[in-house]
Amino acid sequence: MTQDAFHRNLDHYAELAVRTGVNLQPGQTLVVNAPLTAAEFVRAVASKAYAAGAGNVHVEWTDELLTAIKYKEAPEEALTRVPLWKSAGMTELALEGAAFLYIKGTDPDLFKGVDPARIAKATRAAAEANREFSTYTRGSLVSWTIVTVPNEGWASKIFPNVTPAEAIEKLWEQIFRLTRSDQEKPLEAWQAHLERLGRWASYLNEKRYRRLHFKAPGTELAVGLPEGHKWISAGEENAKGVPFVANMPTEEVFTAPNRNDVSGYVTSTKPLNYNGARIENFTLTFEKGMVVEVRAEQGEDILRHLIETDEGAAHLGEVALVPHESPVSQSGLIFYNTLYDENASCHLAIGSSFPTCIEGGAGLSRDELKEKGFNQSLVHTDFMIGSAEMDIDGETAEGVREPLFRAGNWVI
Repeated sequence: MTQDAFHRNLDHYAELAVRTGVNLQPGQTLVVNAPLTAAEFVRAVASKAYAAGAGNVHVEWTDELLTAIKYKEAPEEALTRVPLWKSAGMTELALEGAAFLYIKGTDPDLFKGVDPARIAKATRAAAEANREFSTYTRGSLVSWTIVTVPNEGWASKIFPNVTPAEAIEKLWEQIFRLTRSDQEKPLEAWQAHLERLGRWASYLNEKRYRRLHFKAPGTELAVGLPEGHKWISAGEENAKGVPFVANMPTEEVFTAPNRNDVSGYVTSTKPLNYNGARIENFTLTFEKGMVVEVRAEQGEDILRHLIETDEGAAHLGEVALVPHESPVSQSGLIFYNTLYDENASCHLAIGSSFPTCIEGGAGLSRDELKEKGFNQSLVHTDFMIGSAEMDIDGETAEGVREPLFRAGNWVI
């Protein structure tokens, strides 16, 4: 990739994040959360945001190496010290109608060797501190988007047989291709893609299946769907009716399962990178909606700590359908990054559901949501279960099973 091509694609990527991702409106504040390694891209985003009429661009910088130092070396009590003024500030910005752009790029091996209990303690403290603010993003009350940028550790994990510089270039090429940033007219390409995903969501909403049945090697799982559930594709709307796209890339349609109606077992098909720690080849067994057995070849302790975060972390909060023929899957790569790997594969999430996946969910109380089978938790963690051997049936209200996926792809 020439330097001219790189800068053209980076420019497209920044414009997509601003205009299609958060869909920034004139006068609106854009809040950017980004690692130090993303500085060049953040500058491009700021420029595009002001061109779109942003009232202000506020950047919160992060440094995962500092996080690793804290996890390894800080005293125990420091792990639970979260600056409440920061979470209060984010809530205030959300109340003012700001849009939020999260730029991710994590070395999947960064926290290797760190005590899982310390990671779990810090993660829980941060989630509790941000509980109020998270209702604005999980409930899609505000526009929010997640995108990624490469770093040396992440790129070298995907492409271990080349130099770090070459690995970063290869990862940029994949990011540009899979986000359609390398196309001549990326905004128009995304519009066509969103319409295609919307057709799948509309079909499922018309069918109103009461249950999905997943079958593949290592997986035989029945997932109940609550009354009034809604399938959502990439394009969502915030509380003001402004459309936005939460994930770039995205290839999924998703909804909320019934937290009390999941039975059987399911096996992961891709590694899960959870807060910088890797969990691989794991199987979860469910009874009456709850995880009752956990097995993992790597990271089992981390997975157990995650599931023990709170009562809701032992239940499912999302079921998402992604065809095996998706562009991310067809890349043939494991990205060790949930944003990418979940768009290569059907996936589930343990933890909280999105209120937008239940009719009228945004206006329901926590007790009303729970009564409908909606799950609530401090966490929401996706894990990948799809493959070229995955079959999925939808079960109608009358108990008739209809094929949705065969050999990993849609048959509708």
